Amino acid sequence: MHVYSLDFKNFRRLKDVRIDLSNDLTLFVGANNSGKTSATHALDLFLSGSKDKFTVHDFSASCWGDFEKYPAEIAGDTKIEFPSISLDVWISVDADNLYRVVELLPSAAWEGSLVGLRIEFGAKDAAQTLANFRAKAAIAAKFTKTKEEDGQDYRPWPRNMRDYLSREMKNEYGLRYFILDEAQLKTDGTSETVTLKEIIGDTERSGHTIINSLIKVDFLSAQRHLSDGNAQARTEDLSKRLSRFYTRNQKQREEDHSALRALALSEEELTKHFADVFSDTFKSLRKLGYPGLANPALEIRAALNLGRLMGDQQAKVHYLLEEATAEVEALALPDSYNGLGFKNLIYMGVELLDLHSAWSTTEEGEEDKRQPIHLVFIEEPEAHMHAQLQQAFVRKLTDLISPTGDDGFTTQFVISTHSPHILYERGFQPIRYFRRSPESGSKQSSAVFNLSIFYDNNEPDRDFLQRYMKLTHCDLFFADAAILVEGNVERLLLPLMIARGSKRLSSSYLSILEVGGAFAFRFRKLIEFLGLPTLIVTDLDSVYPALPKKDNTDTAEDSATVEATEVSDYEDDQSEDEDEDEDEDNGGQDSDGVKKPKPRSKCPASTPGAISANQTLCQWLPGKSLVEELLAASTEEKLQQPTDDGGAHVMVTYQCPINATWGTETLELKSRTLEEAFAYENLAWCQKKDNRDVGLRWSKSSTMSLEILASKIHKRVKGESFKKTNFALGLLASSDTNWLVPTYILEGLNWLATHVTVGDTEPVDAMPEHSPDAALTAVEEKND
Repeated sequence: MHVYSLDFKNFRRLKDVRIDLSNDLTLFVGANNSGKTSATHALDLFLSGSKDKFTVHDFSASCWGDFEKYPAEIAGDTKIEFPSISLDVWISVDADNLYRVVELLPSAAWEGSLVGLRIEFGAKDAAQTLANFRAKAAIAAKFTKTKEEDGQDYRPWPRNMRDYLSREMKNEYGLRYFILDEAQLKTDGTSETVTLKEIIGDTERSGHTIINSLIKVDFLSAQRHLSDGNAQARTEDLSKRLSRFYTRNQKQREEDHSALRALALSEEELTKHFADVFSDTFKSLRKLGYPGLANPALEIRAALNLGRLMGDQQAKVHYLLEEATAEVEALALPDSYNGLGFKNLIYMGVELLDLHSAWSTTEEGEEDKRQPIHLVFIEEPEAHMHAQLQQAFVRKLTDLISPTGDDGFTTQFVISTHSPHILYERGFQPIRYFRRSPESGSKQSSAVFNLSIFYDNNEPDRDFLQRYMKLTHCDLFFADAAILVEGNVERLLLPLMIARGSKRLSSSYLSILEVGGAFAFRFRKLIEFLGLPTLIVTDLDSVYPALPKKDNTDTAEDSATVEATEVSDYEDDQSEDEDEDEDEDNGGQDSDGVKKPKPRSKCPASTPGAISANQTLCQWLPGKSLVEELLAASTEEKLQQPTDDGGAHVMVTYQCPINATWGTETLELKSRTLEEAFAYENLAWCQKKDNRDVGLRWSKSSTMSLEILASKIHKRVKGESFKKTNFALGLLASSDTNWLVPTYILEGLNWLATHVTVGDTEPVDAMPEHSPDAALTAVEEKND
């Protein structure tokens, strides 16, 4: 028996959200302000049964207009409906536990495994609420002043219905409870179209009593006070007054060994008592498996002080560094001498054991009052803990407290976290991903996605993606948007290019994942499932096509001739360029002795008939393999839009033709990699002697034509001796910042900036026009 799901309506960002819970451990993940805390707070509000804790601000922003559409004067036949907030709790129950939920069975003929209860916070009497508002508004109107008539604007409370409810919510709204019928909901679609059976509050057991007899909810907040004592306490009572008196006079009795002996004996006996009481707890805490060679055990030692004997007597935690023997007392340090991480781990362990004990322990004769389900919410357990300790906690949590107990009793844990290290331990199945999703206007809401559904439906790619997460501690689930990059060079340089080319993205939380052109398309289904705006920055990766059939020999000969000409142009007699490799593309010779390229070997992007070796471009966007077609692809062909069924905004960007200038020459150049694109758009910068560390300089480049210089850049970049990481590090280390972000990258960043929600603002759907000149102008202005 366990909580199967929670359905929220109109609560803050949770406009219409269903959250499925695992029967042992569920992870709430998502970007900041995506609704994770709202879900736990809503459950606390509804199960506490106190309507006075709700405020008008707990209603989703989209509901505010529904409050304000009722003016002070309306037609008599207008139907009055005010928004309500509701929580549907669905409980999975087996045959052995049906007796526990008999009051929630919708009918005697009920068959199924789920029972449900709706808790609704709504207007007690909508018509009376409106009448009360109109009465107050009429009084307020007498004191209203306008700037035109009175020289100032003044509108006293209540200015509108929402303003009225900000003060009168507790009087106008109340909680109601309804029984849900799973079969009826499946038949009729949604509960909005069916009549629900209400549990009347004056019956033998109210709805609040029923739900609280089934579920015990506890919360372990992220705000854990780990320091000793409470320095702010100012309680003045008799004990403290006597304590100050005793302190002032005890100095006169420092040699009173009778008193000291009594304290020593008391400390010894109290320490033994604490050891007995906490024995089982400390044994359980060892299951947390704190990593390290010297794992300290715990001991509670009494610490009685003459000066505080009449006040707040204390018992302090000590950490044993070695075991005690008959001859030697154990070496121990006070709690304050240990780090916050370990202290936090022990604190949470003790707190969880205490909460579990309070739920599982019942007084004699009150066994029937124990709730069968214990739901424990743990907020951000990663506070103060390093990666290995976070993993140890989530790995050992279910060892510390078993989710399933005897006689149908169940403990379910829900962890709200921002830690990719915790995801590392648990994989996809327990993840519930909260994603911010903008509505019309400035209204905001969130959607929640069950990653176990993705796991079950994507068997080919799920194992690869989970292994990738374990290798990289993937932070995809906490980002505002994702950028998939080709390799290590892009991963190193992209943050710098973002800072230079797209200031708005600098304030967003971006997940930059190095996935390569051959594997980016394997992230497609996950990105579409999450609905995460994603930019793919990849390379054109032009290569020679496979050898044509015999009846197409003319084309093959033409391609071979072009390549042979380029190879001859690559000859270089400069000592600075001796590190260049032999042309790796030569696949042999034809009958005329002309060199012919090896199929699928690297070639310039301008090579006729070239194809792309990049599987993302071939299998995803824009879904083409011929380089000529890729270079001619329109902006729309590089974009993927979400559909009514889901999906995500996705754009792929790769090298595009640019007009390069060298001296008095200007040519249209086509590049196949980031390094080439950077060099062509920053020719003068790369040829400066001070920038030789990027590896794209020739000592006599000033004597070369633009065509020859471009061919040399292509050959060097594709050569085995070119160190791409050195290129990236050289650019990062350069003090000369007058370089331009490659056009294709800048175009992609501009697009992504229109789809990233910054500060809860509405994203813009406009796509910047593909204009290299405009993009270069923008970068130049930025550099200036």
